[in-house]
Amino acid sequence: MIPKKILFCTDFSENSLPAKSYAVDFAKAFNSSLSILHVVNSSRLGYPAFEAGVPFDLQSVLLNIEESVKAAFNDFLAEYKGQLTEIITTSRVGVPAVEITRFVEENGIDMIVMGTHGWTGFRHLILGSTAENVVRTAKCPVLTVKSSKSDSKK
Repeated sequence: MIPKKILFCTDFSENSLPAKSYAVDFAKAFNSSLSILHVVNSSRLGYPAFEAGVPFDLQSVLLNIEESVKAAFNDFLAEYKGQLTEIITTSRVGVPAVEITRFVEENGIDMIVMGTHGWTGFRHLILGSTAENVVRTAKCPVLTVKSSKSDSKK
């Protein structure tokens, strides 16, 4: 099977850089389109909180995140413009594993490339693993790329 539509899932952290390299290399090698998906984890946004008696403005936070994501997408597009057949960028808010598998089904993705954080122990138990959930639920092959900055000691 030669993937014609590859999805690169990213949180724009340093942990995602090795997966980015694989996604780009596969897209070039197979002359595939490359979709880049960033999911803002809604479970980490929490409920409005109070700091010094002032309500936490969730809309403002989401706007700041959206601007940062757009800037990161623009950097990616500038770096790879002309090198890839097609680059599609998408950002969503939700539970990452759910949004990733939903995106795959909605867009007929043939292959997913994503990084792992390398969490183990208590941190893995509490935070879970988006990559692990995607591997279990996706209906296409998933390439997980271990980060060079493993956080396994925490």
